[in-house]
Amino acid sequence: MDAARLNPAGDFDYEAPGQVYARVRQPDPRIAARIHAALGDARSVVNVGAGAGSYEPTGLDVIAIEPSATMRAQRPPHLAPAIDGTADTLPLGDDAVDAAMATITIHQWPDLEAGLREMRRVARGPVVIVTFDPATLSDFWLADYAPSVLTAEAGRQPALDRVAGALGGEVVVTPLMVPLDCTDGFIQGFYGRPEQLLDPAVRAAQSSWAFGDQDEVARGVARLAADLESGAWDERYGHLRTQPEYEGSLRLVVAQP
Repeated sequence: MDAARLNPAGDFDYEAPGQVYARVRQPDPRIAARIHAALGDARSVVNVGAGAGSYEPTGLDVIAIEPSATMRAQRPPHLAPAIDGTADTLPLGDDAVDAAMATITIHQWPDLEAGLREMRRVARGPVVIVTFDPATLSDFWLADYAPSVLTAEAGRQPALDRVAGALGGEVVVTPLMVPLDCTDGFIQGFYGRPEQLLDPAVRAAQSSWAFGDQDEVARGVARLAADLESGAWDERYGHLRTQPEYEGSLRLVVAQP
């Protein structure tokens, strides 16, 4: 494949914005612990939509699949290089690995069901997915400032029952609590640190912003800045600055064979 795809593999092109992704989106160790525990005693794992390697377990035999050249280039040297590929046609045989994982990526897949079936096909054991519950995204305080961002994001995220149905078998969905000092810079990762969302580099690593109404986004960011300066945000949401964890929309989906 060419170094950069002429057409993105998903609904957002990470070839340009992805340049800052690895800096902002550092895996949070507490979220990582939940993901790795869900993999059980797997020794070999395929990581689908692996990106820059966030949440990829070390010490296991990992096959990373990632369609974006920019994202592949940001993988740290201690991780194996990623294979250029997409979820709907994994370059593995049936039951090739002990487990399959995909973290905050399935909403990017053009054919969700095909990708999930492929994960199930190649994994002898659990399929572990981190995604967002679209039914709860608009409960976040950002809806006061840029509601179209969250509405659009909810439209991008697949319903959890659709995910479970495509995976088949025994599927358990549980919330992933977000810590106050979360090192993974997705939007809700800054639930108690709203100033971070004023940084264009932070927003560039969060694909949701690109799907909102851009005039509304500009107004919303300006109003958030004004509310932070005046104290209006803290009057409504200041308790979040000291709340140790936040139950937002992040979900852990584990499908057993």
